[in-house]
Formats: sequence, structure tokens, C-alpha cells
Amino acid sequence: MRDTDFGREMSSEWGLRKILVTAATVFGVIVFLVAGFKAFEDNPANEIMIVQAPFSGNFTYFTTPGLKPQWGGTVTSYQQRSVYQIAYQVRFSDGGHGKIYGSIQWEMPLADSLLKVLHTKFHSHEAIQTNLIQTVTNKAMYMTGPMMSSKESYAERRNELIHLVEDQVQGGIYRTTTKEEKQKDPITGADKSVRVTEISRDAKGVPERQEQAILASFGLTTFNFAIDSLIYDKSVEDQIQGQQKLTMQVQTAIAQAREAEQKAITVAKQGEAEAAKAKWDQEVIKAKEVTSAEQRKAVAKLDAEAAEFRKQANILDGEGEARKRQLVMNADGALATKLDAWLKAQTVWADAVKGYSGNWVPSVVMGNAANGTSGSGATSLIDMLMAKTAKDLAFDFRAGLNSGNGPTKDKAGQK
Repeated sequence: MRDTDFGREMSSEWGLRKILVTAATVFGVIVFLVAGFKAFEDNPANEIMIVQAPFSGNFTYFTTPGLKPQWGGTVTSYQQRSVYQIAYQVRFSDGGHGKIYGSIQWEMPLADSLLKVLHTKFHSHEAIQTNLIQTVTNKAMYMTGPMMSSKESYAERRNELIHLVEDQVQGGIYRTTTKEEKQKDPITGADKSVRVTEISRDAKGVPERQEQAILASFGLTTFNFAIDSLIYDKSVEDQIQGQQKLTMQVQTAIAQAREAEQKAITVAKQGEAEAAKAKWDQEVIKAKEVTSAEQRKAVAKLDAEAAEFRKQANILDGEGEARKRQLVMNADGALATKLDAWLKAQTVWADAVKGYSGNWVPSVVMGNAANGTSGSGATSLIDMLMAKTAKDLAFDFRAGLNSGNGPTKDKAGQK
């Protein structure tokens, strides 16, 4: 019986061992299968992988791509670079609202210490974007809105709006001061009170911050903030359009005024140019006239000098001729001239007598023989004419013919 009981005991022990071995084998297979699936993990090039060990809870950080050991640990992945899409409504200094649609890019740090802080506090990529990137960006836009009016954000300060938001996201929120001031409404022209927010600056003009850069403290980097569109409320849009229309009218009026002013300047300059040209034309005419007058004056002077020379020549010629005649007169009593004159006189009365057929004197003349008068009356007439001619010529014909000397003198000594 004892042998039988021993056999039974041995059989029971072997069965229990068999059961334990089988169970251990199954467990090992299960562990192997599980461990096989969590032994390695592939890390993409654009991601950061953090592995938490299953028992110790220690973290291992992988920032390079490739197959990385997991050893059954828990894997959390973060994108190295991401884009946060923005849709935020901002309020401006004039009370207008506008919804900003845009984006901002951000990057994770690569240092293990910074990754540990981020992973410990936020546990996921989505939580970092929501609780850090989104919160800080919205706060920066909220603080930037009151620094300008709706119209300014629409036009002249649009680039500044982008800069202010981006600078506050990365560098920290500005410390600001707010004051009220009177401004004219660009549409109605009425005065209205406006709260103006300005950035506080230090002695060097650097903006002061009311809080440190949150993202920088976590090693997060933001860049390339962009506004795709800024949709204003209808009332604000209408006001902006009205302001733009008014601005265009003002600009048009200014342009027209400048154009008119420029035209006036141009006309004035043209007038000055024409006046100058006319003046110089007159100067040219004057110069020509002066030159011509000077030429005439010079010619007249030369003519006067020539006339003076001719006068002197004529005087000299006259004096010479007079002297010549005087010398001739002194030499022969101007016999040739007198003879010529006498001859012409004789020719005249001879021609007159030649054709006369009547009686020149009475046919009967009572004469006195005692006086020695003889001859006819015609002869006496001829003698008388000859005597008259000789007297007119102051010439003694007989004496001249006989002596050939100069003119005779009467009893008084005259020629």
C-alpha cells in the first residue's frame, strides 16, 4: 500500500511541475511577444522622441532620425517644427473689432533639460501648442490692438501691427500706459475722446516688459508671424471705407492743388523765360541798332571828314583859281576874257542889225561940220554901242589894241 501511495504522490508532484512549466512557458512567450513589439521604435526626421522606461520611469531623448531602442518603455513624439493657425478677434483703440486670420511657426528645443521640462509639464505636442503658443500669441494680439485705430491697422500701420505682435510673442508682453485724448472723427469732423495706449520705454528708448518671455524660458522659438486677412465688423468696414474715400478725395484735392501750383510755377517760369527772351531780343535789336548807329556815326564822321577835306580842297582850288585869275588879271588885265565878252556883245547886236531892213537913224541929220562930225548916223550908232560895251568892260579898246597892256585907269585912278 505504501508503494502505491508513494507512486500517487510522485504522480501528483510531476503534474504540478508540468503545470508550472507550461504556465511559465506561456508567460515567457507573452512577454517575448510584447517585448518584441516594444523593443525598437523608428523616429522620423522631423520629430523628437521621448522614451520613458517601464520600471524606473527615466526618460531617454532622441532628436535624430532612425531606429531607436524602446525596451518596452512609453514613447511620446513631438514635431520639431509646427505651424499654429490663428483666428483671433482683436479690439482697436477706436472701439472697432477685427478678426485676424494668419499663422505663426514655432520650434521645439533640442536640449534634454528643456525637453524634460516641457514633457513633464505638458505631456504632448498639442498641449504645448494650445497652452503655450496659442495663449501667448493671443495675449500679444490682445495687447497690440489698443495701440492703434482700426484705420491705422488697415493701412499705414499694418506692418507695425505684425511687428508688435511677433516681438511680444517672442520677447514678452510690453508694459504700457493709457491716456485719453481728443481726436477729430475723420468722417463727421466732430471731436471725440479716444483712449490711446502707448509702450513704456526706458531711457535708451527700449520697450519695457511687464513679464518675461514665457516661450523663451521653455526654449521655444517662434518666427514668421503672418496675417492672411483681417476681417473687420461691418460698421468698422463702412467707417474705414468712408475714411478711405475721404482720404482719396483729400489726396486728389492735394494732387490737384499741387498740379495747379506746379502749373502756376510753370506758367510763371515760362513767362519769365518769355520775358527774358523778349528782353534779350530787344537787347539784340538794341545792340544791332547801336552797332548800326555807331556805323552810321562812323560813316558820317568819315563823310564829314571827307567833306571837310573836299571843302578845304575846293577852297584851295578856289584860292588857286582866284590867284591864277588875279595873276592873269595883273598880267594882261584879263584881256582874253574881256575880248571874249566884247566879241559876244558885238555878235549879239550885229546879229540884230543884220536882219533889220529899216532905218536905224533919221535919214536927214543936221550936222556941224565945224565940230568935225562926219559920217552917217549908223556909224555913229555903232560907235556908241562900241563905246558902251567898252565902258561896261572897263576897257579902252583903242588903248588895249594899241598898247597890249592891262586895263586902263580913268582920271580918278579907278579901273
